[in-house]
Amino acid sequence: MKKGYVLVFLLAVIAATMQGEVKYITQDSFCRTIVNYRVDSTWNFLGNKPVVIDFYTTWCGPCKRLAPIMDELSETYKDKVLFYKADTERERELAYIFQINSIPQVLYIPTSGQPILLKGLYPKEKIIEIIDEFLLGNKRPTANTKSLIKKL
Repeated sequence: MKKGYVLVFLLAVIAATMQGEVKYITQDSFCRTIVNYRVDSTWNFLGNKPVVIDFYTTWCGPCKRLAPIMDELSETYKDKVLFYKADTERERELAYIFQINSIPQVLYIPTSGQPILLKGLYPKEKIIEIIDEFLLGNKRPTANTKSLIKKL
């Protein structure tokens, strides 16, 4: 009987620690959890939490600097926002769909409305501002944040 409680406790600890991680997203998992672009020609978000997707490659210097920021933010926002990463060289279909022609690029997906795609490496403070204002609606967007936003 005690072994059962220990197992349940360990599974709960593992699940709690996994919530704050940046997960790798494939074309197939994107279609199952974000938008099924293969079937639906309009943006029809399938999730229930905002999403941040970091498009990167393994050899990109700015991408390597962005990765630990995304790791930290995934822990900070673990109950509010889902964080994913997609290697543009392995997930060519996703890169093509979103017209990723330079890296890093980050896709911010709110639960309602259209996503935004931002090119380049932004400081952590700016990413926090975008998440708080655009994805979570915690503050009114500043003029600087509005100028960054480019709708897909």
